[in-house]
Amino acid sequence: MPGAETDEQQQFREYFTARHDTVRRTAYVLCGDWHWADDLTQTAFIRLAVGWRKVRDREALDAFVRTCLVRAYLSDAKRVWRHRERTVAEPPDVAGHGNAAERADGRMAFEAALRRLPPRQRAVLLCRYYQDLDVAETAATLGCSQGTVKSQAARGLAKLRELLGDNATTTVPGGRS
Repeated sequence: MPGAETDEQQQFREYFTARHDTVRRTAYVLCGDWHWADDLTQTAFIRLAVGWRKVRDREALDAFVRTCLVRAYLSDAKRVWRHRERTVAEPPDVAGHGNAAERADGRMAFEAALRRLPPRQRAVLLCRYYQDLDVAETAATLGCSQGTVKSQAARGLAKLRELLGDNATTTVPGGRS
């Protein structure tokens, strides 16, 4: 029947529906802009859709999409126009008092510091600490050596500690001395 959905299309749709929000949030952590995160998410899922028939191990789909997402981000981050276009709106004041407001302030400070890192360091930290990947998985995702992952992670964490000052031990992954 023309127009009928195939099993492969249905499987892709189900995977897309189940994982879209998670991939989009990960993209936002990488780039810090929801519009750019939408573009990166779309790019990752388009690459998956193109290769869907070739995927043999359905357990590896998350890793494949993550790799597509991170590589699309790194590719985009190299473009000159991305460096000129920046979101300039400040986050709204946090209403409330006490721990919730302090946590929100800490998260905003951490996100602002994260945005100041070079794209590759940010991608390494995202894979290692947000996605909880080991060094080998991070290297495979980024298409680089394990030594590069280790050095980029060390430099990124050091820069975050420098940028965050006294708050570094509570907000930076692995920040406890």
